[in-house]
Order: sequence, then structure tokens, then C-alpha cells
Amino acid sequence: MSDDRAPHGASITMRGLVKRYGSVTAVDAIDLDARPGEFLTLLGPSGSGKTTTLNMIAGFVDVTEGELSIDGSPVTDLPPYKRDIGMVFQHYALFPHMSVAQNVEYPLRQRSIAKAQRSTMVADALTMVGLEHLARRKPKELSGGQQQRVALARAVVYNPRVLLMDEPLGALDKKLRDTLQLEIKRIHADLGTTFVYVTHDQDEALVLSDRVAVFNDGRIQQIGTPSDLYEHPNSLFVAQFVGESSVFRGVLDGDRVHVGGRSLTATRGTLPDTRDVAVVVRPERIDIHPGVAEPSAANAIRGRVIQHIYFGNARKVEVRLDDGSMVLVRESAGATLAPVHADDDVWLTFRAEDASVLALDGPSVPHPTPVTSTN
Repeated sequence: MSDDRAPHGASITMRGLVKRYGSVTAVDAIDLDARPGEFLTLLGPSGSGKTTTLNMIAGFVDVTEGELSIDGSPVTDLPPYKRDIGMVFQHYALFPHMSVAQNVEYPLRQRSIAKAQRSTMVADALTMVGLEHLARRKPKELSGGQQQRVALARAVVYNPRVLLMDEPLGALDKKLRDTLQLEIKRIHADLGTTFVYVTHDQDEALVLSDRVAVFNDGRIQQIGTPSDLYEHPNSLFVAQFVGESSVFRGVLDGDRVHVGGRSLTATRGTLPDTRDVAVVVRPERIDIHPGVAEPSAANAIRGRVIQHIYFGNARKVEVRLDDGSMVLVRESAGATLAPVHADDDVWLTFRAEDASVLALDGPSVPHPTPVTSTN
């Protein structure tokens, strides 16, 4: 892109942001900041409020209550075209009668930028997304991935300080999504623009983001770096939505968790304010031991193999515990894999430092005492 582009994006501040549709509250009093130049992802299931939040930032949806500002300036009452925001939609929204170059040029014409400058800016944007050789083609002559690149070039060509992206890769196949994720990450690093990205794809969020805000039922459940969310979820919802989790449901007694006649140890530094809890472990942190002999590990629990699935780079083993609940073990294909078959009796073990104790009905309450137990 040309050297006159702003090196950093804008900050976005939301305080007590609410959106109601009649009696339905789509977004419920959220507080959220996007830092200048960061890649912030809004992650959650359908109907969780993430897209409504994005549309309030864009100005496409009116704010019911609360404050919304960009770089400290209130924008709640500003129309979309005055917010200096770029937008990329899932379904591209390209003009079919225009060429690639004309599509990218369109927002520049709307801003009355001189023709000579427009040509340079369009060329720079198409080069950034690797489509300079397709400038004369029509959208119908392009693949889905190429069309999405055109939409991205059109959104960044006028150098907005904020770029909003609503499920931009949702219509593409997995291999193409993986490729475009890396391209979007590179473009973000090159531009320094503030990206706010909506997705329901947990892997996409972990790959792309500086921080992730996890939405559910119109509220933010947790916000943090991908590592924070994966390693230290504050609720069972976050643990299960962000990556896979094996959940051992049990009862908290003092600082011990009783699960199916066993006592398990977790030291992740939170203690729920409820007796009904779950010990949560990522499947790749669990070891599987065939046979009936009990391992010497502190955290050992018995089960029976239901099935195992080979994925090329990993093996997943589904195990039913003695209490009837199901958990998952994931092993890297590079590891020495013990042979297991359906109906085999096995023991599962994991380290206390790889486990969290979370309430079954909500976020955990911070507590200075780690959860410990003995068998």
C-alpha cells in the first residue's frame, strides 16, 4: 500500500452497550474496548450478540442504551459513512456488473478522490491481496476465495482506521479458509488497522486474534488472549466453546472434587462458589493407560473405550467413565500410541496443573487457594 497510510488504527470503546428488539435483549450492557491496531475477535454461537455488536459499531444498528466512541469521540448518532470504518461481509456484496478494479475503486469514487490517486490506491490494494493480475475480470469469473479478496481490498483501499469483518470466511471450504486466515493476519500486520472480526469458529479466533471476546446470550463471558481463554477459562461455557474439553462432573467437598468415587486434583487457581462442579482438562493433556492395573498418578479415573478415530496427525479416543459420562482423549500421531480398541478397560490420568475446577452453572469466583485432593 502507499506510504501515506495511517500506521495505527483507532481505539473503540463500548460502555453499557445495549440493543433491544421489543422485549428481546440482543446485547445486554456490555463493556468492551478495542485497542488501537489490535485484532479483536467477537466469538460465540449464533444468536449470542456478536454480530449485533459489530453492526452497532458500524452504525447499521441503532444503540438502545450505552456509549460507543471511536478514538474517544462519540459516534452513537453518526451515520455509517462518517465513522471511517471499512466492512467485509460473509457474502462479499460485490457489484456483478463492475470489474474487480471498479469494485475496489467504488468507495474512492464515493469519497470524490481524484482519478489519478484512485488508480494508484486501487493498484496498491489489489497487490496487497494478490489480485493485481485479475483487475479487469468480473466477480462471476472469480472463485469464492478470490471474490473475498476483492471484498477485502475494497474495504481497505481508502485506509479506514477500523475494519469490521462479519464471518468473512464462512462460505469457503476449510483449506481455503486456512489459507485466507494467514493472509488476513498478514494484512492486519502490514496495515496496523484495528480489526474487529466476528466468527463462531473457535479455531479461526485462536489463529487470528490478539484478543478474543466470548459472547453468550448477549453478554461477554470472558475476554483475553487466545492463550488465556484456552488455558484459563473462567466458565464451563468458555472451556467447551473455545477448543475441546474433557469434563469430569463431580461434587466439591472443601477443596476436593469427588468424581464417580474418585477424588481429583486441580490447581488452576480458582474455586467455584458452588458444590456442583466440573474438573475440566484439555483432551491432549490426558494420558490413556490400557489394562486394569491402576496407575500411580494422583489423578486417575477408570473408563471403557467406546471408539477411537484416526485423523492423520492425531488420534481421538472416546471413553465412557464408570459414572456413565463421556470424555475425550487426543494424542499426537508423533507420540508412541498404546493400542486401544472398543470395549477395552482403560485408566485416564492427568496432571493437577493441567486441570481447572469450574462451576456447572456459571463463571468461577477467584479464590487464592488451589483445589487439592488425595485419592
